[in-house]
Amino acid sequence: MIELVVADDQDLIRMALRTLVAEEPDVRLAAEATDGEEAWEQIRRIRPDVALLDVRMPGVDGLEVLRRIGRDSGLDRTRVVMMTTFEIDSYIFEALSNGAAGFVMKDTDPAEILRAVRLAAAGDSLLSPDVTRKVIDAHAENRTGPGRPHPRLGELTERELEILRWVATGLTNDEIGGHLFISPATVRTHVGRLLSKLEARDRAGLVAIAYRSGLEVPEP
Repeated sequence: MIELVVADDQDLIRMALRTLVAEEPDVRLAAEATDGEEAWEQIRRIRPDVALLDVRMPGVDGLEVLRRIGRDSGLDRTRVVMMTTFEIDSYIFEALSNGAAGFVMKDTDPAEILRAVRLAAAGDSLLSPDVTRKVIDAHAENRTGPGRPHPRLGELTERELEILRWVATGLTNDEIGGHLFISPATVRTHVGRLLSKLEARDRAGLVAIAYRSGLEVPEP
């Protein structure tokens, strides 16, 4: 059973998520919060599998809660999915850099929100190509100089570097395998090696590394 904590300052959003989760046999809404401070208290108490956090909330926002989770060794197993209403949110890249497992738009298909929660709980990430492309574009516009390559980027093989570029598009292992004509299992193996070599916490961390390093990302 996936233990979930939801935080959003809008009553309607919380009600919709409550109704959505109530119909799922493998997800339990352990707690909900109206702001970041309350969310942090609930997360520390419950230590959920997944926290679904609104990026922008009054007082302590979702990003600060994300940072606190990252600093708390007792919450290593709690994964964070961020919610936003903004087409291009200036906080997306920062959230990825701080360990967010994925992003969902509040007006997205409910099935996509559940998919993000399940993937996060399984240790994977959901970064839709639409969101990641916007992040790439926004990051490119804001970058004033060349990227800052990860210090261990040179240790990657050509194939690993290729996989890293494709991971940054937000595609799944199945989709990447389809583009490169290799099996999803092979992609998964390469992703595992990338996580180890680049010392990234998860797939979202690899995306942030690719952006910061200034890698050219293919069109999905």
